Amino acid sequence: LISIVFHKVRHQRVHTGEKPYPCPDCGKRFAHSGGLREHERIHSGEKPHSCSVCGKSFTQKGSLRVHLRTHTGERPYSCSVCGKSYTQNEFLKVHQRTHTGERPYSCSVCGKGFAQIGNLKKHQRIHTGEKPYQCPECGASFTQKDSLKMHQRSHTGEKPCVCPECGKGFRDNGHLKVHLRVHTGEVDLTIEGYQCLKTLELSTMWFFK
Repeated sequence: LISIVFHKVRHQRVHTGEKPYPCPDCGKRFAHSGGLREHERIHSGEKPHSCSVCGKSFTQKGSLRVHLRTHTGERPYSCSVCGKSYTQNEFLKVHQRTHTGERPYSCSVCGKGFAQIGNLKKHQRIHTGEKPYQCPECGASFTQKDSLKMHQRSHTGEKPCVCPECGKGFRDNGHLKVHLRVHTGEVDLTIEGYQCLKTLELSTMWFFK
């Protein structure tokens, strides 16, 4: 009888929103003591749930279950529109916005909407001027990590984007696309055409800064 009453009281918190268990470190509250115990591992660093395949450890058992799918290949959450599948329901929800057009995250400055909060944060740097990714070679700063990686190729000489027609290498897809116009005939090889091509290349370089 005591057990039945306990579970009834515990369940009622779903409806009442009561959260009687506060975290002593950050104040976040929980409906159940078990939820608080799992949360406290964030502060203590304890990770008692280990992957039997690679040894990676997690604070929560649920996180371990999700991680194991990277080894098993299991993707239980499928899109009803295109059939694409995901390891987590949250990833599926984000993907479905490509079909619905939903953009729940809006920029407070210009109103532009985004499907993912991460993309909103990247966009906001346009307004704030924040450039958190700095090149260790020359000190140039960038708003996005991918832009920094692309820039670093100017120091390393890496040119991973190769033209399928002539084998010439480029440090980014933008330069490769401009170059491909020579082969398709969109850009001629006269002096005027060459100057036009160089202008396109320079504008592409500016875009990726």
